[in-house]
Amino acid sequence: MIGKKMAVVGRQNQLEYFLQGSVGKESVNTLLHRLRGLCDGASRQFATFVDHEILFTLGSPGSSVSLRGRHSLDDPKAPWQLRYVGQSEMGDKSRSTLLRSCVEVSTSDNLTTFLKELGFRYESEYVLKGYYFVKGHMRITVSQVCRVGSINDPQSSQPISDSYLVEISLMTTVQQDSMAEEIKAFAEHLKPLVHLEKIDHRKLQTT
Repeated sequence: MIGKKMAVVGRQNQLEYFLQGSVGKESVNTLLHRLRGLCDGASRQFATFVDHEILFTLGSPGSSVSLRGRHSLDDPKAPWQLRYVGQSEMGDKSRSTLLRSCVEVSTSDNLTTFLKELGFRYESEYVLKGYYFVKGHMRITVSQVCRVGSINDPQSSQPISDSYLVEISLMTTVQQDSMAEEIKAFAEHLKPLVHLEKIDHRKLQTT
């Protein structure tokens, strides 16, 4: 019997269209200024975020389920987010972006304890530090992925490299491939600073 209940605040079942790429440290400021000019709220300063994400798995290799617990280090009072992210779909070559399912719920801060009591095991964790922008329904993030030196100690995080991850994403409740074209068109404005592509994460995991 589980000793502690986890409070669920809200739920979102959605599909996510997205493209990813990377940019070197020397070009980040130029990219940020370009995004500031292209995105909504151009008169405001760059919006920043620092998120800590922990990956948990249940089951044996090859047939496991993974869940992600994420919370903001900038705003400790904000609720934890429990996320399930499906496998990216490469299938339709005519589609301009990747597509994946995404289920996200806001929870109480005992999320990690709750998952462990359900039988999930700790897999890994990292910290994302960076900037985000909004263009219509699109969200654009430019962030460094940081490795955590000690388990559950985000303050010990250090950047994995000098490169920044750039991602454009758009969430929807129903499949609308026209949204992929919207993302692709926006990505063209960021060349040649960054080339956003459909990255096959399954190949990355086997290399």
